[in-house]
Amino acid sequence: MTILVTNQRERTRFLRFATVGVIGAFVDFGIMNLLTGIFKIPLVIAGTISFLAAVISNFTWNRYWTYPDSRSKPILGQLISFTIVNAIGIAIRIPLLAVLEPIMESLFVRLPVELPFFSAKFYADNLTLAVAVIVVMFWNFFVNRYWTYNDVK
Repeated sequence: MTILVTNQRERTRFLRFATVGVIGAFVDFGIMNLLTGIFKIPLVIAGTISFLAAVISNFTWNRYWTYPDSRSKPILGQLISFTIVNAIGIAIRIPLLAVLEPIMESLFVRLPVELPFFSAKFYADNLTLAVAVIVVMFWNFFVNRYWTYNDVK
C-alpha cells in the first residue's frame, strides 16, 4: 500500500486500474441488475455471471491501457494469470455476497422511511455487490501488479 503513496508511476497505474474497475463495475452491476431484475436469477448466480463479463472487459482494458508496457509477455499467459487472480477474487466475492445479502436486506427492510424509485431488495443487492467489488479490487490490483504484470518496471 505504501508504494501507492510514494511512487507516482504506481499511483497512476492504480488510478487507471481503478478507472478500468469502474468500467468493469458498470458491466458488472448492469448485467447483475438485468439478470436479477428481469430474469429473476438469484443474486449469487447473477453475480457470478456478471463478474465473468467484467473480468473480460477488465483484462482487455488493463492489458492495453493500464499496463501497455507489459505486452512483452504472451497474451495467453497473461490471460491465464489474470483469470486465476480473478478466480480467487470470485472465491472471495461469492461468500461475501452470500453472507452480506441477508444482512443488507434486513437493514433496508427495517428503514423507517420508504426508499425512492426501487425496492429495498434492489438497494440491498447493490450495496452488497459494491462492498464485495471494493474488497476484491484491492486483491486484484496488488496480485495482478506483482504477478500478471510483473514485467512492468
